[in-house]
Amino acid sequence: MARRSKFKVGTSDLGRDILHALELAGAPLTPREIAKRLRVPKIDKRAFGMALAALEREGAVVQNRAGSILVARRIALVSGRIEGHRDGHGFLVPDEGGPQVFLPPAEMRQVLHGDRAAVRATGRDPRGRPAGEIVEVLARRSPRIVGRLHSEHGVLFLVPEDRRIAQDILVPPAEAARAKPGQVVTVELVAQPSKHAQPVGRVAEVLGSYADPGMEIEIALRKFDLPHEFSTKALAAADVLPDAVGARELAGRRDLRELRFVTIDGETARDFDDAVVCRREGKIRRLWVAIADVSHYVRHGDALDLDARGRGTSVYFPRRVIPMLPEKLSNGLCSLNPGVERLAMVCEMAITPKGDVAAYEFYPAAIRSHARLTYSEVWAKLSSGRAPEHLAALHELFKILAGARGRRGAIDFETVETRMVFDARGKIEKILAEPRNDAHRVIEECMLAANVCAGNFLTERSHPVLYRVHDVPAADRVAALREFLAELGLQLPGGEIPRPGDYAQLLERIRKRPDFALLQTILLRSLKQAIYSPDNAGHFGLAFDAYVHFTSPIRRYPDLLVHRAIKAALAGRRYDGLDWSALGLHCSETERRADDASRDVENWLKCYYMRDHAGKTFSGTITGVTAFGLFVTLDDYFVDGLVHISELGRDYFQFDAARHLLMGERTRKRYRLADRMKVKLVRVDVEQRKIDLVPV
Repeated sequence: MARRSKFKVGTSDLGRDILHALELAGAPLTPREIAKRLRVPKIDKRAFGMALAALEREGAVVQNRAGSILVARRIALVSGRIEGHRDGHGFLVPDEGGPQVFLPPAEMRQVLHGDRAAVRATGRDPRGRPAGEIVEVLARRSPRIVGRLHSEHGVLFLVPEDRRIAQDILVPPAEAARAKPGQVVTVELVAQPSKHAQPVGRVAEVLGSYADPGMEIEIALRKFDLPHEFSTKALAAADVLPDAVGARELAGRRDLRELRFVTIDGETARDFDDAVVCRREGKIRRLWVAIADVSHYVRHGDALDLDARGRGTSVYFPRRVIPMLPEKLSNGLCSLNPGVERLAMVCEMAITPKGDVAAYEFYPAAIRSHARLTYSEVWAKLSSGRAPEHLAALHELFKILAGARGRRGAIDFETVETRMVFDARGKIEKILAEPRNDAHRVIEECMLAANVCAGNFLTERSHPVLYRVHDVPAADRVAALREFLAELGLQLPGGEIPRPGDYAQLLERIRKRPDFALLQTILLRSLKQAIYSPDNAGHFGLAFDAYVHFTSPIRRYPDLLVHRAIKAALAGRRYDGLDWSALGLHCSETERRADDASRDVENWLKCYYMRDHAGKTFSGTITGVTAFGLFVTLDDYFVDGLVHISELGRDYFQFDAARHLLMGERTRKRYRLADRMKVKLVRVDVEQRKIDLVPV
């Protein structure tokens, strides 16, 4: 009697078994390897071959040149991070770089912003962008989502504060705890979204009312997944540290306590990373830049270090700081507070009359800050012409270094900083311009000098480190910039890849033009964003060959790494055992995360502030031109609003990205970047951080 097969001869069941075996393997397999895994007896080899051939015909599997079988849907997949859009669609940002892949709303139903997925390209969307479909969700974002609780027809749901999450989160009544509709809460996902079901969550935390003082910061901490509570181990490690510098810690350090170090910072600063002092020595200026020796207290791999690495940077909100280190260190033991002994890493430099660093030296020291000064009081003394000797020496040094900066060809953009003034309820009372003066520039040039010395010190010793890299501008952006400038009769000097000095030269030539603001904005937007990387590509904007961040280890993790590397090099050792590339990516991401969170809070506060100004008319400047409208910054308020394209008049407006303008086909009416405009504020949506304007 013939042996009976345990497999159906029909290819459907056996085909599914073959696909399942390939999926479990997670790698290509030869037909023999598949048959062995499925334990196909000899009697069923023919049926196995037929099933495999059928799968190939259907396009479910393919055979490579080596004779191995691959699951077709797993070929040419692009993996990356999902980036949602408030309108419901989204994009996959590929891990390996390259163009983002458009995902229509139907595909975005199964994922949330921040998830990781594998996507197969399916063609192009109507705008010509690569489009795709989700093949597999690789990893889910943080399960906690902050938002506002709503109730509709007896159904509770959370509307996420992060509008890149376009789906509402269902909250069953049994999972609502004591939260009430209208309150801001954090939910923990108990069911992830799928193509056919919304995500489901349970209330994990009730934050309070939307208008409560400080709520905008509480939302931002959770919206951007910012670590804001130190681990128990980190707090315990900080707690056992002394309150003051002990005599034994001074051993092996240079004693600079008698030098007249001062700190110069903003009025609200509480953590003082740096102190400076300058002395004339004939034609040479000797500059000491003392930086808090955080690495003495925060050792590689300890609890404080792990928490600091996770945060990456301190986050500065209006009226609140989320420090990288516990306050005992950030505002106490490490901070160069006046009148107390502190441990520091010092960069001592001898600077020539031309602004060159003739010699420099790094060493650990003990210092005492002789005064905590502010930019405004230092500027008042400098501008009066009666500044004390130690400040006058710093000011002279600044002029020397600024001259060298100009000769070097560094780019110097004019920017306007603002300061928010708050009322007793923690809401904006007014927004003031904060002009930069020479007191700011004195400190800036001193810090630049120390950072460059640190970069050179480690580069000369071939020691790995995170450089602050500002790469050359992309060729396509330079081409678009030159095309725009040509229309105005202007030219960016240099070849296909211009030098920093070419930008600086053009800026100087256009500085007195009435359209300087427009031109400066376009020049700035042609440049890349600075990042942290172990691969030194120089700093284009500052025109430095090797540049690192050394001067702020209390608030920036890369600076702490630089201190450890310098100490290791001074001791004839190497600070090894780190994945510098991964650290560079992480520190760049945490920097962007902090910037995004700070900007989000500022926008919330500005929207709340402008609610009382609805219906009023303002003058402003067009600071952004897009296919959907114009962004206008209001004079004296420093607040941006959107004039939607539909409000510009009865015409078809075409967006010209290269020329930064919208032009009406019929009326030929033009709206261009930096044009002046009178507008009326018609609507403010605090939750969506949107201010709507119409032309007047």
